[in-house]
Amino acid sequence: MREPELLAQLGELGDLPELAGYQDHPPQMPAGVPGKIGLLRLGFALRDNRSILADLYRKTPLLVQQALYWDEAMPQLPICMMTSIGGGVLQGDRLGIHVTVGAGACAHVTTQGANRVHAMDANYASQVQTLVLEENAYLEYMPEVTIPYRHARYASLTRIVLPASATLVCAESVMSGRKHHAERFAYDVLSLRTEVRRPDGSLLFTEKLLAEPASGSLALPGVMAGFDVFGNLLILTSPSIVERISARVLPRFDRAEGLASGLSRLPGDAGLMFRVVGQESHQVRERIRECWQVVREEVTGHSLPAEFRWR
Repeated sequence: MREPELLAQLGELGDLPELAGYQDHPPQMPAGVPGKIGLLRLGFALRDNRSILADLYRKTPLLVQQALYWDEAMPQLPICMMTSIGGGVLQGDRLGIHVTVGAGACAHVTTQGANRVHAMDANYASQVQTLVLEENAYLEYMPEVTIPYRHARYASLTRIVLPASATLVCAESVMSGRKHHAERFAYDVLSLRTEVRRPDGSLLFTEKLLAEPASGSLALPGVMAGFDVFGNLLILTSPSIVERISARVLPRFDRAEGLASGLSRLPGDAGLMFRVVGQESHQVRERIRECWQVVREEVTGHSLPAEFRWR
């Protein structure tokens, strides 16, 4: 992805009706100027029977240094940790991430910490993520939780392209806000859209989550009543693997813990969606990790390493 393509896609997000009332520019620095446009391009490839980070382009505030191989359970897996040197997402930020995994290659991409969308009094922030997998590729895209602060306006578009032989495990989780700062559902707009296509351009499915707390309470039964964290684990893989995962991942509702989770099938034999809601981020993270463990075992035959104590 080149910068003109990024700007075009981010321009599409700017035209969303939910952002129509937030087109003013911050007085500190206009939206989308140098320093406000971050670009990260990662390309993984199989070379001499080893997956490597073959392509890396970065533009602040997004940063990746290099691929590391610290997963002892899957030592051939290159791992990249994305960092924002801006300390979070600010008003007027325009961010683009493009990840490609070549034929037969594998990769794991995560973030150093939570995606903090800071308080805003002008404009909005947007991010486009493009994930492209080739034949028999395997990608774990596991960013940390998004935390929208008071009056945050945040729009994200995730575009995924992969063949039926590839597998993508993609996590997305969102907190209600900084609830211990009295910011539970205090953001203005949260718009999250996902599109999944085959390499020939055929659309498998589209999903959009739009939350505008001022337009209607989210703390309602059937929405987020009693819960503060919402998480998804998108599992795009072959039908045979889907059956094995479905047999092992069972629905769960624990009133005492304030936790509920379940698995559903996606249209077009695309795969599965694991959803979980909880009261605390660590609960949701643990349930997502349990499902991720099953997926990795069924797809690669490898387990997950022990969780870091600091995460």
